[in-house]
Amino acid sequence: MDTSIRRGSWEMVGAMLISGTIGWFVLVSGVPVIEVVFWRCVIGALTLLLVCWWLGYLRSTWLNGSTLGWAMLSGVAIVGNWLLLFASYAKASIAISTAVYNVQPFMLVLLAALFLGEKITVQKLAWLSVAFVGMLAIVTAHGEQQAGGAQYLWGVAQASGAALLYAVAALIIKRLKAVPPHLLALIQVSTGAVLLVPLVSWHSLSAPVDAWAVLLTLGVVHTGLMYVLLYGAIQKLPTALTGALSFIYPIAAILVDWMAYGHRLGWVQWLGVAAILLAAAGLQRGWWWRSNSILP
Repeated sequence: MDTSIRRGSWEMVGAMLISGTIGWFVLVSGVPVIEVVFWRCVIGALTLLLVCWWLGYLRSTWLNGSTLGWAMLSGVAIVGNWLLLFASYAKASIAISTAVYNVQPFMLVLLAALFLGEKITVQKLAWLSVAFVGMLAIVTAHGEQQAGGAQYLWGVAQASGAALLYAVAALIIKRLKAVPPHLLALIQVSTGAVLLVPLVSWHSLSAPVDAWAVLLTLGVVHTGLMYVLLYGAIQKLPTALTGALSFIYPIAAILVDWMAYGHRLGWVQWLGVAAILLAAAGLQRGWWWRSNSILP
C-alpha cells in the first residue's frame, strides 16, 4: 500500500473513532447542550487558529466578502446541526441518533436536485427508498431502553433535522473549494461562538473540574484534532476509501452507547440501522444491481 494512502487511512480511522465518542462526552459533561456547543466552538476555534497559523492559512488572499459570507452561513448550519444532534442523544440514545444522522447523504442528494438541478437517477432513488425503510424501522420499533414514545420520536426528529442542516452546510461548502478546509472550519466554529453568546446562561462557569475536562476534550480533540485528521485523510485518500472508512463512525457510536449505557438495539432497529448504512454505502460507492449482483 502506498505510504500516503496508509497514513491517510490511519488518519481517517482516528477521526472516525474520535467522532464515535462525541455522544458519550456530551452526555457525561452534565452541561446544557447550548453551552456544550458554545464551548466546543470557542475551544475548537482557539485550537484551529493555532493550526491555521502554523500552516500559513491566516492570509486574506484566501477570502473575499462573498466567500467569507458563505463560509459563515455554513457555520450557522454546522452549529445548528450540533445543537440538534447533541440534544437528540438524551432522547433517542447515541446509537439511534447516530444511525438516523447518517441519512445526511440522501438529504444532500435531494437538496442538490432542488437547488443545483442535479438529476435524481433511479439508482439514487432506490437507495433513498432503502434508507427511508430503515428510518421507518427505527422510528416504529423503539425498545425499552429508550425514553417514552413522544420523547423518542422527538429525538429522532432532532437527529433528522441535524442531518438536514449538515447537508445544507455540505451544499454551501461545495462553493468554497478554494478555501483551505482548516480555515473554513475555523470560520465555522468562530461564527458559532459569536451566535451562541446571547443564548448562553453561563451555568458551565461553575461546573466541576471533570465537566471542564470534558469540554476541553470536545474542543481540542473532537474539534481541533478531529478536523486536522479528517481533512488530512481526505487529501490523501481516494473518495471510495474515504466513504468506506466513514462508516467506522456510526459503528463506534453504537458500541460506545452499548458499553457506556447498556443500550441494546432490538432486531428491527438493527435492521433499520443496517438498511441506512447499506444505502449510504451504496450511494457513495455507486453500487447497483446488474445481472443479479451488486457491482461497482
